[in-house]
Amino acid sequence: MFVVILRYLKPIEAVEAKTAEHRAWLEQHVQSGLLVATGPMVPRTGGVLLARGGGTREALVALLRDDPFQVHGIADYEVIEFAPGKYHPAMAEFL
Repeated sequence: MFVVILRYLKPIEAVEAKTAEHRAWLEQHVQSGLLVATGPMVPRTGGVLLARGGGTREALVALLRDDPFQVHGIADYEVIEFAPGKYHPAMAEFL
């Protein structure tokens, strides 16, 4: 499983200008099952993506290059891979 931390590099006005594009990109990956949860940080200084396991870090990093926030230099990304040791049974299919 992966946690992706996005940190905004540009002012919030630049973020908001590309948010609809970014959310459309997210939606296709939520629908495909790759992304389990996504959302902005509170306060809104970036965002968090929770991606299912089973793939490689390299494949996820390559996919993130197509996110409009990365394409337009809006955010940088930190990809953290982790192996859940304890989890709610409903999460089993995403690990």
